[in-house]
Order: sequence, then C-alpha cells, then structure tokens
Amino acid sequence: MRHRILVSLLFILCLTQIPFVFAAKDPNDSQGSKDPALFSRMTGFHIYRTEIKEFDRYEFAVGPDKKEKVEGHHSFIIYYANPGITLPGGLQVARNYVNAAKAIGGRQLYEYDDGGRIFSIIQVVKDDKEVWVEVEAAGNDQYSIHVLEKQLMKQDVVANAEAMSGSIKDTGRVAVYGIHFDTGKADLKPESEPALAEIVKMLKADAGLKIYVVGHTDNVGQFASNVKLSQDRSASVVNALVSKHGIAATRLTPFGCGPATPVASNKTDEGKSKNRRVELVAQ
Repeated sequence: MRHRILVSLLFILCLTQIPFVFAAKDPNDSQGSKDPALFSRMTGFHIYRTEIKEFDRYEFAVGPDKKEKVEGHHSFIIYYANPGITLPGGLQVARNYVNAAKAIGGRQLYEYDDGGRIFSIIQVVKDDKEVWVEVEAAGNDQYSIHVLEKQLMKQDVVANAEAMSGSIKDTGRVAVYGIHFDTGKADLKPESEPALAEIVKMLKADAGLKIYVVGHTDNVGQFASNVKLSQDRSASVVNALVSKHGIAATRLTPFGCGPATPVASNKTDEGKSKNRRVELVAQ
C-alpha cells in the first residue's frame, strides 16, 4: 500500500514538473537546429527549418488592430509532422505553448483566429529576460513559432556622427557609450576624445541643433549622490565641447538623471554598464 502511494506521489510530482506534452529532439530535425531555450516541441514533430538573427525586430499582435514592435534575438522555427501521427488541432498546439509558459510564470497576451489559423501571443519574464513568443498553427502537418528575446543591441560602434544624427532625427535622442569616467568621478578620461569628436562633427553639420547632454548612472550608491555625479559628468562633457572644440554654450544644456531612467536591469554587470551612459537629447 505504501509502495503504491509512493509511486502515485512520484507520478504526480513528475506531472507537476512537466505540465505539457512536448517531445525532445527528433532524428529528422534539420542539421544544426534546436528548440528554443524555454520550449521543446509537440510530440511527433521535427524541425523543418530554423532562422536565427542575433538582433532583429518583430511585430507581435497584442490586440485587435494593435501591434507591438519588439527588438532582440529572434528565432523563427517551422515544425513538420512525422508520417503516421495523429495531427493535433491548431488550438491544441497553441494551448500547449500557453500552458508551458504559464508553468514558468508566463502569460498569454492575445489570441486570434485568422481563417482557421490560430495565433497565440505569449510573454515570459524569467531570469531578467523578457521573451515574446508567437505560435501559429492550423491543425495541419506543420506549425511555426517566433521567439524573440528582448534586449538592447550590442553597441559595436561607440560613436558615429551620421548614426547619432539619424537617431536624434528618428527618436529625438541617442545614447553615447564612448564617453568614459573613473568610478565616482566626473573628469573625462582621454579615451573619450573619439566620441567627443563625433559629437562635434554632428553639431557642426547641423548648426541649428541644440541638445540636452544628459548624464545617467547605475544604481550603485546613494540616489542623491548619483544624481549629482550624473549632473557633474554632463557638465564636464559640455565644458569639453565648448572649451576644447568651440561649440557655442547656448547650444548645450547639461542635465543629470542619476539612476532614474535605466535602459537595462541593474541586477547584472552588463545591465549596469548599459545604464552608465551619456545621452544627447534634441531640445
């Protein structure tokens, strides 16, 4: 009797750990392909094709006639059914992914039927990552998923006058990561000069452009101290542009935000480095 109870408890435990019916890799999978980190795939299906882009943008439907653009690491995977299996319905496929996401704290944002094709939009926030998923299934021999891990683009180019100008025209602002200070100090380090030169080039190319030079910090230390530090750093940038490069002081306004407007989580060193930045904002 005790043995049967123990077996039953172990069985229930296993079910709670695997709350959806998915399968592992299949010998028919395309070469080098694999399932995304958060999900496996429906039983009896193999990966027909995978497209991966390190940084991409995809629009997810989040309501009737409403879409949200998300940027980050993008995986697009098409699954095909193996011969002889009983094909699941499109809703069954979508529900499997929704249930799997909910089991790890995710949620379904939206679902709609487009001529018999079920689209389910899912969001999972886990381990400081925000993952968006679109499942498309119609109850035939294939279904597909888009998985986008939201993130900031890796900043390969520190500063470029043309790119900065384009960003300001498009969004009204640009983050410059090539301006450097010692920890807790506001004096510009010599390696900041290439970035400053590109800012000067941008300002000289557009004589009518006036900007706020906005300093930002991570959340290490006291809030008030960080606000003052960011203000002092932005003032150092303005002083260098005026005194060393001849930019009119009337075109530049320093301002410090401290840690108040992060662009990444301060829980990781990478996130902190992204938050320590100088932004140029059009007036």
